[in-house]
Amino acid sequence: MTPAVRAIIIANVVLFLPSFFTPVLMHQTFGLVPELVFTRGFLWQVFTYAFVHGDVTHILFNMLIVWMFGVELEQRWGSAAFTKFYMICAVGAAATVLAVSLLPFGPAHQMYVASTIGASGACYGLLMAWALLFPTREILLFFVFPVQARYAVLIFGALAFFSGLGSSGGTVAHFAHLGGLVVGYLYLKGPRGMRFSLQSAITRWRFARLKKKFKVHDGGKSGPWNVH
Repeated sequence: MTPAVRAIIIANVVLFLPSFFTPVLMHQTFGLVPELVFTRGFLWQVFTYAFVHGDVTHILFNMLIVWMFGVELEQRWGSAAFTKFYMICAVGAAATVLAVSLLPFGPAHQMYVASTIGASGACYGLLMAWALLFPTREILLFFVFPVQARYAVLIFGALAFFSGLGSSGGTVAHFAHLGGLVVGYLYLKGPRGMRFSLQSAITRWRFARLKKKFKVHDGGKSGPWNVH
């Protein structure tokens, strides 16, 4: 268990407890309700919705994904870069929900007044990152079928897209899932400006590890490096 993954899981569990006892209040206040964001300025919901869950199964499944895919990503990137990526995917998923809720078709109207909750959008972003880094590794699709990660993420994306189009007011936020996938991909593989900050963080973390490994630290007047 890596530090950022542990902190994310603890934060979700802590916020789940009041959600379990007062679900309507928590979902309307801290879930993502586009109507409240646009008309009443509840901008914090773009962040807080990702830490609110509906039931025990919901939070257990999402935190299992955070642990399964997040630990290796954090080990590779470092805690700061991993946390930043996780939150960008969560906010990107929220932005997708807000944008789709304004479109003129049936499911969008229902989404506009409904509360979207859960870390699923961020989890889909983690899945995308993991598939980009380890494309040929196999995962059990639906816990049954072994599929390479690069194909599994395409299947999940297609399911989220077509399920969202055919949604009739169900409880699954398919467009949040799709938003997490797309934003995660764009951040890692999109235009250089979107990727620069994360890559810089990864580079700094790798240099810090090398400096520690070879006992190198910043020097004083004698030069930028002192080796002992």
